[in-house]
Amino acid sequence: MSVKIKDILNNIRTISCEFFPPRAEEGIPEVFSAVDRLKAYRPDFVSVTYGAGGSTRAFTERITSEMKQQADLEVMAHLTCVGQTKEEIHSVLERLDQTGIENIIALRGDPPRGETDFVPVEGGFQHATELIEHIHNNFQMGVAAACYPEGHTESPNLSADLDYVKQKVDKGADFLITQLFFDNSDFFGFLDRAKNAGIDVPIIPGLLPILSAPQIRRFASMCGASIPPDLDRQLDKCADDDQSARALGIEHATKQVEELWANGVPGIHFYVLNRSYSVSKILDNLDLPGHSGRD
Repeated sequence: MSVKIKDILNNIRTISCEFFPPRAEEGIPEVFSAVDRLKAYRPDFVSVTYGAGGSTRAFTERITSEMKQQADLEVMAHLTCVGQTKEEIHSVLERLDQTGIENIIALRGDPPRGETDFVPVEGGFQHATELIEHIHNNFQMGVAAACYPEGHTESPNLSADLDYVKQKVDKGADFLITQLFFDNSDFFGFLDRAKNAGIDVPIIPGLLPILSAPQIRRFASMCGASIPPDLDRQLDKCADDDQSARALGIEHATKQVEELWANGVPGIHFYVLNRSYSVSKILDNLDLPGHSGRD
């Protein structure tokens, strides 16, 4: 049975996990192994990112459909404007709709590797708002959108960035999921600005547990997330020790979730990176009702 995530959010606070398609077909079983390990924690929904290349796009559709049909999970498919015309994207939406996918997170997507500016293909969507509007007008799917507590890297300032987020909601986004952040004050500040701007949909914080110091610094740089000085100093101490960095990531994310949950967030969205260990340990630490892994 399919359900819209916006309806889930009306009733409970959610735990969700995000996976990504492998570059080669041989990697698909690894994705499902991570999904199976985290199923014990009863995620309220999962999402699958959208590959930039043609083959990984196909894997996204395949994994999304199989998760829905075989793993009995509510699945939100990612869809971007990259490299496809409006007609091609419409066809993707039709295929997802036919397999029972009720939820889409609509994104512009990053420029192809090696390019700095996003340029839509001829006949394509230029902005996420256009994609959101298309889905809202042509399908009965629930639609999510992204937001950025510290501002999108391409935005001239926080005010302009928030205006664009408001447009996403006005065009039909039912709820928002944030880009990763490491200082909860950035999230709470964004919440205040969003409320003042008239954004009244649920805003779910997205968290990425640290797996290694180089990895998290690369990710933070790519998406414009700042690393608090104290956390940065601790990362320096485990620059060449991934096991210690992972333990630090579990500790830091656990503290983040504790504070966020205590302040009434509608849910937590984990960027899993197809690795189940850290998220399972974080959820073990938190022992949230319905998501302890022992329920």
